[in-house]
Amino acid sequence: MSETYLTRDGFGKLKEELLDFNRQKLELAKEIGEAREQGDLRENAGYIAAKERQGLVLKRINELEAKLRSAKIVEDLAVNREDIRIGARVTVLDSASGKKLSYTLGGTDETDPAKGKISVSSPLAQGLLGAKIGEKVKITLPNGEKSFEILTVEY
Repeated sequence: MSETYLTRDGFGKLKEELLDFNRQKLELAKEIGEAREQGDLRENAGYIAAKERQGLVLKRINELEAKLRSAKIVEDLAVNREDIRIGARVTVLDSASGKKLSYTLGGTDETDPAKGKISVSSPLAQGLLGAKIGEKVKITLPNGEKSFEILTVEY
């Protein structure tokens, strides 16, 4: 199984999501039991729908448990703090617009662009990974190539 790299915050969110899905699993078991009491299961739409939802919930629970088991907390890893890596908060200067932009690089489960959290697998993060403060990088994005200067890197 491959390792999952997460920030402490992302790890906590996955644990919360797992708890929520475990609650849903219990509610669905109750719902299935009630539907079962109604008689013929082959034509019981409530039973069939609940069983389908149960399958999806169980699948997601298994995925979350696997991610949590293989999780590596990036704040606990010994990495070169001068280079941009997962978990870094990066401030860049967009050379074309002159705007300062800040992003936190996290795992795919932590992505929230509205809060400045981007996945390390995104094109922008891929172009920033390994760069240092003061470097200028050219990154190919879906809307074309952009140039950025790395202003700060914080962990």
